[in-house]
Amino acid sequence: MKRKKMVGYFEGTDSPWLTTLIAQGWDTMPVSNGYDGHGKNVALFTSQSKVDVVIGYLHKVIAPLTAEISTRDILHACITYDIPVLLACPEALQGAASKILGELGANVQLVDPAEMLPRMKQLHKA
Repeated sequence: MKRKKMVGYFEGTDSPWLTTLIAQGWDTMPVSNGYDGHGKNVALFTSQSKVDVVIGYLHKVIAPLTAEISTRDILHACITYDIPVLLACPEALQGAASKILGELGANVQLVDPAEMLPRMKQLHKA
């Protein structure tokens, strides 16, 4: 049996997105930014983690100052293992959001919420 593609999702990800992804043939797995305890910590992913993409809202990778961790730290394993990260952020705010994120590499992308499912559909076909 062919392995389904796996999407890791941060807490607060829209349940209609997740329902649609399941119906389109994805598997889903809750993931954590390391301080919210939602699921498997994305910083602990390895090359064997079998996660094909991570989705969620931008704020899930911006740690509070008290956490003493950076966005790069949170997403380090995704960056290292080339796991795409799609962060929902309204298009009108993506310029400001990019400045906050800094340079994280091509696999970390801001996606307008209205475009998340079409982008996921493209990834599923790939």
